[in-house]
Amino acid sequence: MNIYSLPVIVTTVTSLILGVFVYVRGKSLWPNRIWAALSFVIALWSFAIVMIMNAPNERVAYWAARLIYFGAIPIPAVFFHFITVYVQSIRKRKSMVILAYVITGLFLALNCTDLLVVNVKSQKVFRYFGIPGKAYILFLVTWFVMLIQCFIELLRSYKQSVMIQRNQIRYLIVASVIGFAGGSTAFLPALNLDYAPYGHYFVGLYTFIIAYAIVKHRMMDISFVIKKSVIYAYASLLLLIPLAVIIIGFQQFFYHEIKLWFSIAVFCVMFIAAYSFQVLKIRAEKQVEQYLFKNKYDYKRTISDLSRAMVSILDIHELCREIITTTTEAMQVNKASVFIFDEEDGGYKLYDSIGISDTDGMQRYPRDNPLFQWLSERNEIVIREELERYGTASTSLAVIETLKAMGSELCLPLVTKQKLIGIINLGMKGKGEMYTHEDLELLDTMANQATVAIENARLYEDLIRAKVQMQRADRLAALGTLTAGLAHEIRNPLVAIKTFTQLLPTRFDDSEFRDHFLQVTAGEVDRIASLVTELLDFARPSQPKLNSEDLNQVVEKMAMLVDTESHKKNIKILKDLYASLPSVTLDKEQIKQVLLNILLNAVDATPENGTISVSTRPVTRNGYLDCVQVVIADTGKGIPAEDLEKVFTPFYTTKHTGSGLGLSISHQIIQEHQGNIEVESQLNQGTTFRIILPVNPSVTQKGRQRRSSDEKNVSH
Repeated sequence: MNIYSLPVIVTTVTSLILGVFVYVRGKSLWPNRIWAALSFVIALWSFAIVMIMNAPNERVAYWAARLIYFGAIPIPAVFFHFITVYVQSIRKRKSMVILAYVITGLFLALNCTDLLVVNVKSQKVFRYFGIPGKAYILFLVTWFVMLIQCFIELLRSYKQSVMIQRNQIRYLIVASVIGFAGGSTAFLPALNLDYAPYGHYFVGLYTFIIAYAIVKHRMMDISFVIKKSVIYAYASLLLLIPLAVIIIGFQQFFYHEIKLWFSIAVFCVMFIAAYSFQVLKIRAEKQVEQYLFKNKYDYKRTISDLSRAMVSILDIHELCREIITTTTEAMQVNKASVFIFDEEDGGYKLYDSIGISDTDGMQRYPRDNPLFQWLSERNEIVIREELERYGTASTSLAVIETLKAMGSELCLPLVTKQKLIGIINLGMKGKGEMYTHEDLELLDTMANQATVAIENARLYEDLIRAKVQMQRADRLAALGTLTAGLAHEIRNPLVAIKTFTQLLPTRFDDSEFRDHFLQVTAGEVDRIASLVTELLDFARPSQPKLNSEDLNQVVEKMAMLVDTESHKKNIKILKDLYASLPSVTLDKEQIKQVLLNILLNAVDATPENGTISVSTRPVTRNGYLDCVQVVIADTGKGIPAEDLEKVFTPFYTTKHTGSGLGLSISHQIIQEHQGNIEVESQLNQGTTFRIILPVNPSVTQKGRQRRSSDEKNVSH
């Protein structure tokens, strides 16, 4: 076998494989069909060269020479046809494409005569080559003129294109320059030049560049996931085999013999070096990006930092603002918007946007909008330019119209549990640049993190709503208990008032009776009004409002509210309220709920003739008077030690009735006031609750933060 034919064999095989791959992946698309045809004629041309280089006699070589031109003649015409279809200029260049195919047909007909190839003769490297006929020079000139026209069309399209198509055409230009420059050297032996086919190495490189563009940049609308190891193995094979051939050729040329083991050793060293280079390449790329392409490095780092930071943001509106602000600044995007699915509304609502002046027509999209259905089904990034180029179905057109209305060039779906919860739209990059493969990978990772962050924010909002509902439910439960006792409590003063009213007509002249009547009835009416007011204040839902309050007064009123319940069991409520207790910044209604929950539990747990003590006092911490304490102790049955740590757990209760939410909600309220609530208990001796509240919660919080910061500084 002619050793110089090895690179040509590589070209034949790779071109054939690439043609089949492109055709199978997009047999319905004209660019893919024509590219497959181009790959097949290149493979035919290369195969014929292999035949003539290894021909056993002149007869086989002669037919191989004819076959070479059956493969070479159509290449410029098919390539020009592919370019016009790929860049969508076929309508303007249709007549030129037809002319190219007519010229190709004429030369194919001439190839059946002796006007292109007269005969063959032997040659040192090729072994045989075709002797040119009378029309050979005309063929070469025409072939190269048509090829030049192909590159003119490519350059014109490159200047007019943007983003993805521009980048793909760039790869096509580079690959074609390398490939055609190398392949053209195959004509040199026919001009009686003794030249080895080294140019076929570059034809193989051309195949590799196109394959790379297809895999990484979705050239010809082929989205193909392939392991990096496979790609790298292919690249290594493509490069190392020709290098091995060159080394073997040098041995033959300089030493007139081939050392097999030396050649194998050199090949192994090159193979190890190639795979070691892959490890070093990653580090080198990072260093180069950091120092030579600082902007690119910075935006990658910014997006990565955003992905890690946004999971800690629990406000969904703040989260959306952070996502689009950081993304637009880092990637220099002119427009951006975020749509989130609203369960109550049943559609996708605009949560935030940048660079979009008129959002009146895009505040909300229904669930059955074509774009959102498209994303739900495919769960992949949508690039508008790709849809415009390859989308032919009516659904694709509807999706494109929605993207245009949103000002979106790139749409990132936010999917969790097979459900589309929202989208992130990005406009065109600053200078009309395309979103690279690295951009898409980075943005896809960011979208996944954003999905988790949005879900967390929504769950947090649901938790807040559930907490408010729990507080209201617990308030209503306590209100029901109070209402029964208050009905009896109000009835007693009403009986007294009724009795005095009935006696008043007969004893109206008795001034002592009238004075006593007015004093008693006025007191009873004030008592009823006070009870009703406290009841209404407790029942009325309120938002947390921090004000400076007299805590003793709050405790006094709550003790009065449970007085009726305690009288039923003859329980004494002993109060020891500190006279000079400082004012406390708190939400009075929420603290009332806490005190009432604990007092009602104490009444329920205390047997008849027991006592409940309520006391207040100031607490000094760190040398400052910054807290007050409320202690509520009963002489009840107590709480078992194994259950003591569960008393603040939601839905935990030892009573036959009740939701088990009262103490849990009380614990949450005290925590929100920057305070603490503690419990101590002994069986058959009683339970004591200690509530510690800061005099000023905001000052206490700042102090904690300052101390925490100081501790960190000391540890560092």
